[in-house]
Amino acid sequence: FDDTNIHLRGNPGILHPAPLMLCFQKKFDLVNETRMCPPERNALKEFYESAKGQDWTNSTMWMDPYESFCKWHGVTCSKTNHTVEVNLTNNALSGTLSEHIADLTHLMILDLADNDLMGSIPKEIGRLSKLVRLRLPYNRFGGEMPSELKNLSELELAQFHANRISGTMPLLDWDNQEQSSYITDCGNPSDFETSLNCTECSMCCNSQGDCYPQEK
Repeated sequence: FDDTNIHLRGNPGILHPAPLMLCFQKKFDLVNETRMCPPERNALKEFYESAKGQDWTNSTMWMDPYESFCKWHGVTCSKTNHTVEVNLTNNALSGTLSEHIADLTHLMILDLADNDLMGSIPKEIGRLSKLVRLRLPYNRFGGEMPSELKNLSELELAQFHANRISGTMPLLDWDNQEQSSYITDCGNPSDFETSLNCTECSMCCNSQGDCYPQEK
């Protein structure tokens, strides 16, 4: 099927969008037409596969070839059918967070707390310029936080505690002083020789799961 030429251009009866899997056939002549193959639907498919969607607790409508991605469980769209929220807390996500999450350019809320995602947080997340809330606590993310996080100028809440992130958290250009606004594992005792460095964090958590306000 991958090597089959699929020509539908000029067909007056064709409906849009095209079935999901058709948009991943390289020889489909409308694969680059956004009405036929919405980029956000493609990005959500990549996200689903990277986070092992077949094992999720609730994956209602995900990967349905005909239903709008706006009806997929945990996805909220604007009136113009752009993805503005992905909320899949405590839903048995595993695997990794796909770099294609950055293709959801209208995303305002990303909440993947209480899952089992691992690997590093992709640097592409810094392209989500409209992001207001970013919650990734209680997963198994590791490595250093990408410096591109500082590009999220609209961010009002960022929570990364109960992971295995190391190094130094990037400085965020914001004025939010709420206690729960910026939480990481910057407390002691730490799982590392040196605890995570986060001078801007409003709250620090330690390896024992205790969290406390950081003194400024």
